[in-house]
Amino acid sequence: MAKFVDVSRQALRKEVAEENRIEGGSVLTEEKINAIAERRLRKEIKAGIQTIQYQVLTLMTTNGQAPFLTVFMYLNECGDDERLKADLAICIEEMLLQRIEGVKNERGVWISPAFPKLIYVLEEDNIHKDSKYWYLTELAAKCSAKRMVPDYISEKVMKQNKIDNNGNGQCYPAMGCRSFLTPYLDENNQPKYYGRFNAGVITINLVDVAMSSKQDMETFWNLFENRLELCHRALQCRHERLRGTLSDVAPILWQHGALARLKKGETIDKLLFGNYSTLSLGYAGLYECVKYMTGHSHTDESAKPFALQVMQKMNDKCAEWRAAENIAYSLYGTPLESTTYKFAKCLRNRFGEAWDELSGGKNYITNSYHCHVTEKISAFQKLKFESEFQTLSPGGAVSYVEVPNMQKNIPAVLAIMQYIYENIMYAELNTKSDYCQCCGYDGEIQIVEEGNKLVWECPNCGNRDQDKMNVARRSCGYIGTQYWNQGRTQEIKDRVLHVDNTCEF
Repeated sequence: MAKFVDVSRQALRKEVAEENRIEGGSVLTEEKINAIAERRLRKEIKAGIQTIQYQVLTLMTTNGQAPFLTVFMYLNECGDDERLKADLAICIEEMLLQRIEGVKNERGVWISPAFPKLIYVLEEDNIHKDSKYWYLTELAAKCSAKRMVPDYISEKVMKQNKIDNNGNGQCYPAMGCRSFLTPYLDENNQPKYYGRFNAGVITINLVDVAMSSKQDMETFWNLFENRLELCHRALQCRHERLRGTLSDVAPILWQHGALARLKKGETIDKLLFGNYSTLSLGYAGLYECVKYMTGHSHTDESAKPFALQVMQKMNDKCAEWRAAENIAYSLYGTPLESTTYKFAKCLRNRFGEAWDELSGGKNYITNSYHCHVTEKISAFQKLKFESEFQTLSPGGAVSYVEVPNMQKNIPAVLAIMQYIYENIMYAELNTKSDYCQCCGYDGEIQIVEEGNKLVWECPNCGNRDQDKMNVARRSCGYIGTQYWNQGRTQEIKDRVLHVDNTCEF
């Protein structure tokens, strides 16, 4: 977007100069012409970003959801071009301002939209109080406190984790909520990330592997090997399903540049090999797997080595498959949106009381490598601990900290952001942003039990009509606004805070 800012600027300068010429050429100085043009430019940028936001929110898919789009805000994408970077900063500022404002619901009240997802890159130009673009980081903190976005990528850590074949660290956006491509150099030996794609995910239920082993380590590793090979075969099926596909099937994707510029009648096969695209081995339930096999959470020093062994094993299998087939297999922390409930029900059906004993009767399993949602751990401890596991999940991962209403404690938000920059590649803050249409309550809608069912209830007026409230929660990387199944709802209810809002930073 930033590339077009100066195009508009120059056109507006000509427009204002022409108006001045018509007035006799002596009304405005050059400085005044530029000032007027700059004001008009800001209005144009505001209108453009507003158009993007509302088009995304009203362009519904077949299941009634907005498109899963992500806006990536990275100043250093401009390289050494300071003018372009300044123009990009204007776009970022406007994007954040409009997200802070929100969008209107049916009652005309400003609420938090689910999309587009925003990612803000923390870098030397914006992470310190004396940085040139610190004001953008302060604005991002206010936005996170009010609207749960943006999420944050540390340029510093990402460049340590993502090294290309030239030995250079790279910083680039996630696809969707957490999926990351592997580093890749094109035919000109230049990094390429935009336009590439992931061909799909198959997820291994680590809890099932553990419980099937009956706590016997030798059996566990044998079962793990067999289940990984089953996932491998499923991923090969996905790959083979795509082989031979003609570019004509989806011209926008394959011919017009969304993913490639192939010729008519050409197959997409060359894009399926050599790291251009990726195939993801997903995983879920590391916490429960480790807890069953060792009796401890993976945050316990006695159990952490086993957890890391499990992660390394999956990485080693991806590397083995990649070397044999020239296909970019990569390990991916599955979001497990509604599947967290499905997996839990399957575990209860297979293992009965043993699962209830392990889970405490819960109807969900833990996402990827995350700490369990009920585990009492500070924000900084959680981010530091999970950073080691995030590095071992190169195909996709995102960490989070659960926080209370932080709108009156922006210094705490900024402190967390600065900690993210120094310690972990990709993380987010989970706050609450709800509204009751019956009484106008603007706070946290509660989850309560009604019989054997969890329901949402306004703590102010008792409203339980989901059609008359707006609830936004981050369920797995994305913000959800359409409610969740009982398993995910229970997981949301069980989350403990990782920040005490009375703390000063």
